[in-house]
Amino acid sequence: MPALAASEIERVFREEYGRAVAVLVRVFGDIDLAEEAVQDAFTTAVQRWPATGLPPSPAGWIITTARNRAIDRLRRESSRDDRHAQAALLHARDEPPNEQVEAGVVNDDRLRLIFTCCHPALSTSVQVALTLRLLGGLTTAEIASAFMVPEATMAQRLVRAKGKIRDAGIPYRVPNQKDLPGRLGAVQSVIYLIFNEGYTASSGDRLVREDLCAEAMRLGRLLANLMPDEPEVMGLLALMLLIESRRAARTTPSGELVLLADQDRSLWDRAFIAEGQDLVRRCLRRNQPGPYQIQAAINAVHSDALVASATDWWQILQLYNQLLELTPSPVVALNRAVAVAEVEGPDAGLTLADGLDLGGYRLFHAIRADLLRRLGRSDEAALAYEAALSRTENAAERDFLQRSRDALL
Repeated sequence: MPALAASEIERVFREEYGRAVAVLVRVFGDIDLAEEAVQDAFTTAVQRWPATGLPPSPAGWIITTARNRAIDRLRRESSRDDRHAQAALLHARDEPPNEQVEAGVVNDDRLRLIFTCCHPALSTSVQVALTLRLLGGLTTAEIASAFMVPEATMAQRLVRAKGKIRDAGIPYRVPNQKDLPGRLGAVQSVIYLIFNEGYTASSGDRLVREDLCAEAMRLGRLLANLMPDEPEVMGLLALMLLIESRRAARTTPSGELVLLADQDRSLWDRAFIAEGQDLVRRCLRRNQPGPYQIQAAINAVHSDALVASATDWWQILQLYNQLLELTPSPVVALNRAVAVAEVEGPDAGLTLADGLDLGGYRLFHAIRADLLRRLGRSDEAALAYEAALSRTENAAERDFLQRSRDALL
């Protein structure tokens, strides 16, 4: 297969997998059937497109091919007196043939699928994991990494979740207004985790997956339009905008990772910063603080500083204090330790970090390594970098950690 064709098919998969699954779930009402049909369609694309080239509408081709594969499977199953297959087949036959490929019609399908996956009948962690699998196109291994559990454990959770949705007849729709708040937390978690996986990919050669960042922000805007009076929804959108504003400065032209303190801030996207800061100000006026709003405020403070030395770390520390009260998690405490190190010195930050039970978390070791380096404890820093390296699958992060470790020798 020509290299260009392979990269193009990979790009289409990254950008269109979630949309295609969402459309097929709407048409057939069966998550397993939709996912398998879309995977079959991409397998066919891998076989055909290198010879024929990309079709005029790759997304439409995938959705139409997947729909046909699903119908073929339902026909085979319906012959065995499977009433579910018969009903789904009848619905698919009634579906207007062009509806699946017109972007204007399917724009909200992914949001509907998020709300389906985030039904209260499922545990919150399973809601998030299932949506990452179906909407983000993340592998089971990538999701397991995000949740810090073995891949086999995550695979079992996903199978059980899809079975529960099927057996309970959970509807594929955005719930009624009165039911929205009960699912909002999980929906926001899903969108932010999709964004995080895009912003720092858990594996692969590139630091960033732009398609996932763009999809998370698109979903965030849809959610803000759906629930304009929810300050945490505004806070989530602001947070993603402010973080995304730094993307152009996060890597060198050759793809090497650049830390926040070393970034060329003239490359930051001022339009995203202005929009994000405006949303933060609107949240402050509502005076209903929540975790996403506070994280957005932290990033707004970073965006105020035209150079790293001008960062108001004392204000950031106060915001982390507030965030830790609302969400007392080890990861928040680790981020607070970074702010403490900037205000009180690296020794104070290291003392706090060492009191956390985060041995399986790669950033814990990377942060310890940097604090130890700043304290001149090179041998210990080198060991911490090695611990971070052993837990990192992303090539850009690994290269950065390796260079940092080598600089100590």
